[in-house]
Amino acid sequence: MDIGKEKRLSIALQISNFRTALKGFEKLVEHVAAQKRDERAGLFIQKEDVIDYDKFYTAVQELFGPEVKNQDVKCFYRKLCNNPDASTDWCEIFGYLSSEEDSPASHMDEENLVFLVSRKQRIVISGSRRRDVIKCIVKIPQLDLLITASQKGLITVFNSQMRVQASTNVMDTSWITGCDYLSQLKRIVATTERTIIVWDYKAQGSGQENYFVIKPMDHCLLCVCVVSLPDQLCRDDILLGDDGGFVNKFTVNSDDFGLKQAKSKKKLQSQVLDSKNFKSVKRKLHNDWVMKIRYITPLSCFGSCSLDSVHSLVLESLKRLEDNLPVREFSMPRGANTFCYCTKANVIVTGGDDKVLRLWHPNISTKPVGKLVGHMFSITEIVMNEKDQHVISLSSAKAFRVWDIQTLSLLQVFHDSHGGPGDMQIYSMVYDANHGMLITGSSVMDMYPLTRMVQGTRQIPRTHEREINIMLYNRYFHQVLTICSESIMRVWELETGLQVYQILDPHGFSVELTSAAVDETGFLFATGAYNGTIKIWDFGSGQEMKVLPEGKDWKEEEHWLRRLIFLKAQEKHQYLILALERNGKIKMVQGKEEDACLAVIWELPNVVPFLQDGNHAVHLKTAPKHRSMRIPFPDVELVEKNFSQSVHSPAISVEVNCIDLLQVEGYNLIAAGTLNGVIILWNFVNFTVKELYRPEDCFTVDPGLDPKRFRINNILFLFRTPECARRSSQDSVCSSSQCDSSKGPQSSKGSKQSIHDSDIKGEQTDVTAGDQQPVDNKHPGGTNVIDTQPPVIVTAHEDGHLRFWTLEGKLLKNMLPFTKHSAISLTSLYTDSCTRILLTGNMEGHVILCSISSFLDPPHEEKKLKQLLAWRAHSLEVTQVIYVEDKQMVLTASVDGSVRLWHAFSGQYCGYFGQRRMLEISQTSDFILPCDVNEYPVEIKEENKFTEKQRKYEYPLVFDRQKWKKMSSMSLLFKRTPPKAFEVDHDFKFFKSLSSPKIRRRALEGFLTENREAGIVFGSLPIYRVPSPTSLRFLPLIGSEVQRESVESIPGEKKESHVQHEGTSRRRSLKRHLVPQINLASSFFPSISE
Repeated sequence: MDIGKEKRLSIALQISNFRTALKGFEKLVEHVAAQKRDERAGLFIQKEDVIDYDKFYTAVQELFGPEVKNQDVKCFYRKLCNNPDASTDWCEIFGYLSSEEDSPASHMDEENLVFLVSRKQRIVISGSRRRDVIKCIVKIPQLDLLITASQKGLITVFNSQMRVQASTNVMDTSWITGCDYLSQLKRIVATTERTIIVWDYKAQGSGQENYFVIKPMDHCLLCVCVVSLPDQLCRDDILLGDDGGFVNKFTVNSDDFGLKQAKSKKKLQSQVLDSKNFKSVKRKLHNDWVMKIRYITPLSCFGSCSLDSVHSLVLESLKRLEDNLPVREFSMPRGANTFCYCTKANVIVTGGDDKVLRLWHPNISTKPVGKLVGHMFSITEIVMNEKDQHVISLSSAKAFRVWDIQTLSLLQVFHDSHGGPGDMQIYSMVYDANHGMLITGSSVMDMYPLTRMVQGTRQIPRTHEREINIMLYNRYFHQVLTICSESIMRVWELETGLQVYQILDPHGFSVELTSAAVDETGFLFATGAYNGTIKIWDFGSGQEMKVLPEGKDWKEEEHWLRRLIFLKAQEKHQYLILALERNGKIKMVQGKEEDACLAVIWELPNVVPFLQDGNHAVHLKTAPKHRSMRIPFPDVELVEKNFSQSVHSPAISVEVNCIDLLQVEGYNLIAAGTLNGVIILWNFVNFTVKELYRPEDCFTVDPGLDPKRFRINNILFLFRTPECARRSSQDSVCSSSQCDSSKGPQSSKGSKQSIHDSDIKGEQTDVTAGDQQPVDNKHPGGTNVIDTQPPVIVTAHEDGHLRFWTLEGKLLKNMLPFTKHSAISLTSLYTDSCTRILLTGNMEGHVILCSISSFLDPPHEEKKLKQLLAWRAHSLEVTQVIYVEDKQMVLTASVDGSVRLWHAFSGQYCGYFGQRRMLEISQTSDFILPCDVNEYPVEIKEENKFTEKQRKYEYPLVFDRQKWKKMSSMSLLFKRTPPKAFEVDHDFKFFKSLSSPKIRRRALEGFLTENREAGIVFGSLPIYRVPSPTSLRFLPLIGSEVQRESVESIPGEKKESHVQHEGTSRRRSLKRHLVPQINLASSFFPSISE
């Protein structure tokens, strides 16, 4: 009765808690809906009070727990933002009203499996005897080695490339039953039915004889494992299980093998050691054979399983082997053949002849916490994939089953159908976590790779069938928009890589899209096509909202849109877009809520002819136009109207190729880069437009040179907002020590991560606030605390250089990014919200990461601009790169049709959008590369410009002639002259005559001064200043200053005499004139003292 009452009270409490959560959820929805209504009404909301998606998702998780799915919450939030007055139901949070098409299961197919069986690799053990099988396989993760032991005595060591590193044949009459690795003694231990084999696999010479045999044993040994205790030095404990139910512990020391090996002067052979000379203890724990024994380091205990139904599994510490105290016993019908331990889930998985997998808590032996049923035959092996929390079980019928240990669900079933009647059993199985491989041993060794490893390294990444024209990232919904040249538009989830929706031919049939942009709220995006049409879409649903139709008198490709930028509207319910056309025109497109179509309302005058005429600056004036609403840029026109029309070759393109916009308090700028390398800056505060830079010969045609050599492919403003500048000043003191510590010799991942952490500290707390957004004019108080620095312009050029400019046109830095190849044309630029890093991509598929945080602070020291990393992301041109700040990821799009995801500060490949499996954006130890990339990331180490290294040279032994004379025959010494050192036969007398030099007993010391930038190493090069050379005409131009001083030091009379005898001096030997009359041979070749 009391139990039933407790259950009813528990159910009532759960219902009450859920009702409380529902009330809190209703208040949250009302608060968000009220905010969205105020935003639509044009009311100002404080930045810290805005509930964005991240805050909404966190609040929902606090109410309903972590079981709610990100996709369902995102759909609900998007619906609420699009229509705050629409009716909502709490069931939508749990995905009950979502269609099956949106579920992740619809994106799965038969290829989305754990192991890709079709890519199985098979290795035949060479040299194995007939009818031999692999009895045991052991993986050594710290050395990345694989050890196999065959039943008839062949022990083989494989390296990370699965090549044989060492092997030996154990000459024993009994079969091998198991093997393991002695971590302290650096040797391999194997057990036969009656002996213990200890093999030194690193010993040189014949590997077949470098082992010791320990015998005799009381019972037949069936299994072995090594106790890995890091505090033990030169000592290892070996656990053995036998057919009598005993568990034995043998202790072996380095003295047991090393001393005997040193005493043997002859060729080392297999030695037999008496087992009684070793320290050993044993205890009977089972009433049947001990099938498997393991030492579980996290639990500091060992486990042994047996076919005994009562004492099936024993889990205890090593101390229980030395006494008779009770042990923890787990009982199961028909015993256990094998077991494994999962560290993260803290469960032990057992399997045996009853065909059931049981999950046990290590401290609860009365009842299992779970069961996995599905095998039709006896379970022979169980291994654990700790990273993915997968359990792989194997039955005697060679059937594999992969289970999820967290959900107790079956993920995959596959069979090994190869082999004849004699190959019907798999004796051993191990999971290689370093390479993501399941390895089994029978008469051959089979390796089953993880699907994610194969898809990451062997399958060609393909997001679209054609090249990628556009890639955008919506940081508010964490979604990626991609558009290919076939005008297929797709939206992807960043965390999972799943496709949300796609739109075919958005601008009409066979109309290619060439540009796109996302607005600052993330709810809208615009697309532009080659025919000049522009459309505005709802990002969440993909619904078309506004359109700019094609003009009747437009020529084909005349209004090709290169760039679209959303502008901040001065009034509510309107959209403003800045567009750059292929012909170089920059115009503004407006869309009102009541109008169905977009309209062009503003256009910049063409300033290129004025600048080409020789003017470096042109003044603007406001145009007399009356507008009903304010726009971000005033209507302007050029002051100078009369100019001489300069004619240039039609082969030279002078159109604007790229633009960027900066609209913050105090700045209203548009920067443009042209096809012939000219940088133009429009300043709407000073009403001027000027030419910042013009390359030489940019208006001349040279048939022998590439006409595109001056082209500017991308341009970008680098500006730090007052809020970011305030953060940088606060973090400068605390991050300096971290930056200094990262300069030392660290691993590549550690050093790059430490640099990043010190640079972007505190940035992620407000990453969704949009620091790149224009500063609101209503709240200009932020600039009073810290003076904002003027912006810097960076340009990416066709010649492969990055160039940094001031607004006055001064070149701050001309940088050639370092890759493994020569200068490659740069295609794209991207920076984070606080301009800490700079990303660029090039024509050969490389991505370059630079740190610009310190460089942007005046006086813009060149040394502070540092390249951190460079890696090859694609085999073809990179069209766009994007940095995702909150995830520290890099998105790359290429003409190869793929959009790939990388870890920003290690260059590690995560996957691509469109792959069959879900993306895993967490940092892993599996460093894989795409199939079309074979170059590893290059990390640029920070070192001093000039470093001085000290080297020591030790004198070698020299030939002592006097010593050699004393040992030689007197008759030979009188008959012929004493030979030189290189003429003496290298016999016994010669080596006896070698001795240490009799001069300078201390070591020679030399200093090398290295110039890292110039790549020059200055060794022992003497420098001489000649005051009066014989001829100035033929003197080599070693240094202009030295020559000038030497000329000035010559008296006037000697100058005249030198001119008079110039003709006679020409007839002399050229060698006498070129070389000063100083014997330098003794300086370069010092004499050897006898």
